[in-house]
Amino acid sequence: MTPLHLHEHWTALRTIVTKEVLRFARIWVQTVLPPVVTMALYFIIFGGLIGSRIGEMDGYRYMDFIVPGLIMLAVITNSYANVVSSFFSSKFQRHIEELLVSPVPNSLIILGFVGGGVARGLTVGVAVTLVSLFFSPLSVHSIPVTLSVVVMTSIVFALAGLINGVFARSFDDISIMPTFVLTPLTYLGGVFYSVSLLPGFWQDVSKLNPILYMVNTFRYGLLGTTDLSLWVSYAIIIAFIVGLYVFALNLLNRGVGVRT
Repeated sequence: MTPLHLHEHWTALRTIVTKEVLRFARIWVQTVLPPVVTMALYFIIFGGLIGSRIGEMDGYRYMDFIVPGLIMLAVITNSYANVVSSFFSSKFQRHIEELLVSPVPNSLIILGFVGGGVARGLTVGVAVTLVSLFFSPLSVHSIPVTLSVVVMTSIVFALAGLINGVFARSFDDISIMPTFVLTPLTYLGGVFYSVSLLPGFWQDVSKLNPILYMVNTFRYGLLGTTDLSLWVSYAIIIAFIVGLYVFALNLLNRGVGVRT
């Protein structure tokens, strides 16, 4: 790749990411504020009211225990939602055709949309973290683990949102995966409880849920406690990133769902 091509590709990537960031930033009242309010209600209801009756979880106040999970929940849902809605809107309004006929590689198109999804996911994650300070003192056990796992998790679900957007044929289709797959997996991913509390059989079943590894690793980054191996968790997250990226690239290269 020549220096000229590098410059052109960088300009294309920066343009797509900027467009995606401005898209959710212009309507922040609809994209950033609602999940922050929702998470604040979770803190009040689950952490404050119910948590006072539960007591401790894995040696931590219940409020402190659920903070990492709720932050990750916000990052996951918003990274996913940003890309699936943006990509499908581009298909619906036929903007995606301009990108497909341009010399911009499909790999950069994917990175651009994913970059926007990660930006929204992390923006909401930071906002929820600031809100959590009103309920729980922020403690960071490992900054590298905390930052790496939140970024990698955001990438995973931004890629998943893009794949959903590719296959979606109507606006109803973009809500099927979040409603019937993403939400159940998230709530069963150890956000509100420790997997060690489950009977042996259900612990094994829970370990089939990839979100469990993401939430537990992020909780380790903040609190220093986890039910699972960090190395296994990182291996699973990286495998999902690679697998989803290759799948998404293959879909765009074949024109699935984006070419008539």
